[in-house]
Amino acid sequence: MLRLDDYLPYRLSVAANEVSRLVARAYQDQFGITIPQWRIVANLAEHGPLTPLEIGRRAVMDKVTVSRASQGLVRRALLERQANGRDGRSHVLSLSEGGKALYETVAPMALALERALLDQWSEGQIQELHDRLRQLQRTASVLAAGR
Repeated sequence: MLRLDDYLPYRLSVAANEVSRLVARAYQDQFGITIPQWRIVANLAEHGPLTPLEIGRRAVMDKVTVSRASQGLVRRALLERQANGRDGRSHVLSLSEGGKALYETVAPMALALERALLDQWSEGQIQELHDRLRQLQRTASVLAAGR
């Protein structure tokens, strides 16, 4: 019999939602940005200019979510939007100076929240968690591709 408290997909979802809610409150309250907006900013800071499709793949967000989040960031002058020279139907997003400043402010706070969440874990346990989560993600991707 299925017991939700013992069902891994349910536990992962609940844990992810709790962590996201904690982080979202901090981002929203202090900076007025949503989790999807932060994911866009962080991806652009780490990888440089990207198309919305590339952002969606990296952040595992659908195109509507990427579009809405990026439009809000463009309106706030945190992102710049330029035509994609390789594909006329697409555009490329990059961080503006304001977006870079936002990232430089939020990133240390995000790392502090992560440290607080994992405060009672050893370095080995944290590495094991990261390894297992990557493994779960790869397996889920393979299974999804086979359907």
